Amino acid sequence: MTDSLAAARALLAEHPVVDGHNDLPWALREQAGYDLDRLDIAADQSASLHTDLARLRAGGVGGQFWSVYVAAEYAGDRAVSAVLEQIDVVAALLARYPGSLRRALTADDLEAARAEGRIASLMGAEGGHSIANSLATLRALHTLGVRYMTLTHNLTIDWADSATDAPRHDGLSAFGEEVVREMNRLGMLVDLSHVAPNTMRDALRVTEAPVLFSHSSSRAVCDHPRNIPDDVLERLPSNGGVAMATFVPQFVLPAAYEWFTGAADHMRAHGFRPLDHTPEAMRLLAAYEAAHPRPHATVATVADHLDHMRDVAGVDHVGLGGDFDGTAYLPDGLDSVACYPNLVAELLDRRWSEADLAKLTWRNAVRVLRDAEAVARDVAGRRGPSLATLARLDG
Repeated sequence: MTDSLAAARALLAEHPVVDGHNDLPWALREQAGYDLDRLDIAADQSASLHTDLARLRAGGVGGQFWSVYVAAEYAGDRAVSAVLEQIDVVAALLARYPGSLRRALTADDLEAARAEGRIASLMGAEGGHSIANSLATLRALHTLGVRYMTLTHNLTIDWADSATDAPRHDGLSAFGEEVVREMNRLGMLVDLSHVAPNTMRDALRVTEAPVLFSHSSSRAVCDHPRNIPDDVLERLPSNGGVAMATFVPQFVLPAAYEWFTGAADHMRAHGFRPLDHTPEAMRLLAAYEAAHPRPHATVATVADHLDHMRDVAGVDHVGLGGDFDGTAYLPDGLDSVACYPNLVAELLDRRWSEADLAKLTWRNAVRVLRDAEAVARDVAGRRGPSLATLARLDG
């Protein structure tokens, strides 16, 4: 393993990780009210966060999609204001740390950041509720730099079914299909993490551009509704999309899924949301864990998902989306953004070739963004901005 770890670090120096999903902006909101003096990621933040600049470097991260997540319970103008605040803190991070972070909007920007030795910083909006059923708001987010949108978060919205809520549309509504088409025209990646399987299938039917799963693993390996069924993975080669495996224990380890179901019920019974990471909520969760020992996922657990996803979708269609700072627990050996070499070393030991690992870490993500840009140029030449509304299309 020592030799594999050295080889992993050498590979990541050449082909760094483009990570599909990091919730640092929301953690900064929740823990520090966006006060970057209170949580300065130029300093060691291992007591509070999974992410800081030194650990990003140690992990070989060369590109990061920062999630501009908005809580699923937010709606309308509140959701729009919140996503703008999230975008604002990413801008503040870029301004504060220009030697380490570089704003990235395109595949060429990713390559330029790598050449400069900086971390390419992109944004992904997590949850279609953040556009408040407005295609104009969608376009505004793109103008502000958002390069993917996850169609739902944990709740079904007015035009798309979530994986973790009751369905209302059997996938996408007519307006939801128009959202996908408008994202294609803009060059904004359609992110299918969090959505119901029928939403995935509808989006793949409608889209002209490759899709993204920014942080989802294999449902065949762990039967969690947040994961990707094999029939959907099988469609990625014809679409060109990329499925980025996540590290969240309840999504990768069946025993952890069972444990987290009980923990979530316990949190709700005491008035907390399951995703609440405030100190009070975490103390309650720690007490539950003391009484009910938590199953631990490992680096090998995540590698099992990647092996299966590669077998089903092909090596050109897999990537990494850790979900750091968006989960209370992580697998042993993957407890921060510094730990990507551990996973690459495990895959080297499983006979993944260096060429295949370069696709997993860097090349697939860059390609999918470049392909979406090419589709946008073509589509924008054929049609202008959509003026469709939810009321007109869905009644």
